[in-house]
Amino acid sequence: QVQLVESGGGLVQPGGSLRLSCVASGNRFSNNAMGWYRQAPGKQRELVATITTGGTTNYAASAKGRFTISRDNAKNTVYLQMNSLKPEDTALYYCNAFVVGLNRLYWGQGTQVTVSS
Repeated sequence: QVQLVESGGGLVQPGGSLRLSCVASGNRFSNNAMGWYRQAPGKQRELVATITTGGTTNYAASAKGRFTISRDNAKNTVYLQMNSLKPEDTALYYCNAFVVGLNRLYWGQGTQVTVSS
């Protein structure tokens, strides 16, 4: 069982930055492909960014050039650096972990990001 705890959300003005963190526990972190997703009110959950066990990254078109996903295996943590935030980035941001080899997917509880003046 993998537990995921997100943090770093909050209220920020348009154009501002936030860094989200997600700490994983319960297994060897380096075995997990990690991802960030988000869900705005009334909308479906959508991909933001993913990072493989080898560090290969993938971004949604809306995140490219503004967001950066990274991982620190020594700290069991995945990060999402978000710059140039827009009101449409407002959502509940979720971290997930895909355990390679077991083909199991785990989700965190989410952290709220609100972009507003």
